[in-house]
Amino acid sequence: MRERKSGDVILSVDGISLSFGGVKALTDISFDVREHEIRAIIGPNGAGKSSMLNCINGVYSPQQGHITLRGKTFTQMTPHRAATMGIARTFQSLALFKGMSVLDNVMSGRNLRMKTNILLQALRIGPAEKEELEHRAFVEKIIDFLEIQAYRKTPVGRLPYGLQKRVDLARALAMEPTLLLLDEPMAGMNTEEKQDMSRFILDVNDEFGTTIVLIEHDMGVVMDISDRVVVLDYGKKIGDGTPDEVRSSKEVIDAYLGVAH
Repeated sequence: MRERKSGDVILSVDGISLSFGGVKALTDISFDVREHEIRAIIGPNGAGKSSMLNCINGVYSPQQGHITLRGKTFTQMTPHRAATMGIARTFQSLALFKGMSVLDNVMSGRNLRMKTNILLQALRIGPAEKEELEHRAFVEKIIDFLEIQAYRKTPVGRLPYGLQKRVDLARALAMEPTLLLLDEPMAGMNTEEKQDMSRFILDVNDEFGTTIVLIEHDMGVVMDISDRVVVLDYGKKIGDGTPDEVRSSKEVIDAYLGVAH
């Protein structure tokens, strides 16, 4: 477990409940996220982890509760509002443009920051050309930062899975988020790829100051890189604290850690 100082609360989730028909995905979930920290959400399959991220960035609208982001409270977030307020998201199943190059995929993350109209962008004339060059320079820095410069012109569909995950992270970072939601960023990776991704997540947190909320099944990774952990089980919160506190909780061990180990 690492030691670092985090700041004030940037995100607060209060009493969130979410149902699909008669199925309760989340029941009265509350927790907060502090500025600059890495906050992990763990739990068995079906615990409601991805549903929680979907409520935070507006993909789902909870039936109860509210979300406070940087002092503004919402009973319903929308994906566009979340994006404009600085929330970026990666997904379990990669939603990359497989036929497009790495560079173009990462550039697509800059769309919200484009000021010129879409016609000028398409023609690349006047201020649109200057703007595109500025955005491209920013994107190139991210590509270098994540060490994928050797693949920048390669169609994403030709890359191995671990590198595609890194491109997905690069596209999210291209939005310059203040809060980054990572949904199982290391799923399907081998040990070496997990080590690389862990290093990049820590670097993003340290060097960009980005606050990160991540879902991850690898408990070794969670304990190594997280500042605090919230534990869900069948849509209910059963643990919340530092990695050491969570690791020593009998309820968490019985529900999750005992199954994994």
